[in-house]
Amino acid sequence: MANKMPLSPPAANGLVPDSQGDLTPNLQRTPFTHPSAASHDPPRTTLTPEQETKYNSVLNTVSSWTTIPNTSATKAPTLPITDAERMWLTRECLLRYLRASKWSVPDAIRRLLETLTWRREWGLVEHTADYISIENETGKQLILGYDIDARPCLYLNPSKQNTEKGPRQLQHLVFMLERTIDLMGPGQETLALLINFQQMSSGQSPSIAQGRQTMNILQNHYPERLGRACVINIPWFFWVFYKTISPFIDPTTKQKLKFNEPISLHVPPEQLLKTHGGEVEFSYEHSVYWPALNQLAGERKKKQEERWVNGGKRLGESEVYLKGGDEKSIGESKLDNVDTVTEKLQELQSTEKTIQQPFETQ
Repeated sequence: MANKMPLSPPAANGLVPDSQGDLTPNLQRTPFTHPSAASHDPPRTTLTPEQETKYNSVLNTVSSWTTIPNTSATKAPTLPITDAERMWLTRECLLRYLRASKWSVPDAIRRLLETLTWRREWGLVEHTADYISIENETGKQLILGYDIDARPCLYLNPSKQNTEKGPRQLQHLVFMLERTIDLMGPGQETLALLINFQQMSSGQSPSIAQGRQTMNILQNHYPERLGRACVINIPWFFWVFYKTISPFIDPTTKQKLKFNEPISLHVPPEQLLKTHGGEVEFSYEHSVYWPALNQLAGERKKKQEERWVNGGKRLGESEVYLKGGDEKSIGESKLDNVDTVTEKLQELQSTEKTIQQPFETQ
């Protein structure tokens, strides 16, 4: 079982001084750093022997990759696989793609390569916090709090749309998905999506093309990442839009959608915005929230990178270890297994000598 993330501190977490230097009581302006006491650890699962064999097949294949295509074009040029890409290929990552591929080894391998190629082609490295900043100036997306299963919550507030339809709107969503993943605790692999359509006009809704592209990215390049999606204050035109894109939504994803349910059933009130049925008074100030979010995510990411280096830069590394949980790196685990086998052999040899000694003295 992975270590539970430390509980969020009392109300002072996220408070910033006002112009007189005093803390504004109960006003949250920055992300919560950890789940509340009401959240619980995600359950851990054990692989069957068949699943472990399939995992090892995928691991052996991706471990042999030395280059990755730069684009999805036929016969696209390739470049050496980077350390960041190797670190992305964790044990849990490979298993997510196997589960999403119904445990088909060839399909999982193909999809993993497609995603690595997509991440290059999409330009994740180039989409910095400064580049994305303008998209979040109104707080139309927020990473704030954790649900009852310790999933970080990503809020989408379409009524706060502040830019014209274009590529950067979707790049913004992907950027926020990546930051949400950075803030996941040890053993956590999924997020909670909270969508509030309150005060949204039909002109602010995404186009059908945007909707289809979004579903393609989420399902093909972030498989098994959605834990639940709560959608509230749904306008009539949403159902028209949903009916159009519904055929492109995976059945498993559809089961995770909750329409007009009280979000407080899924997120502890002390970490849920008041506008969504919780107790958190929140004031979005871009100059405060945006640097705080990116600093927190950056610090978490840096620690993961340091642990990956200390663990030997191995493909198939444990995300629990990388996130600071109670699992050892796979390198340490292998050494422990070798030590255990050595100890057992020594015990057997000692037993054999003890048995042989009486006969040798006769």
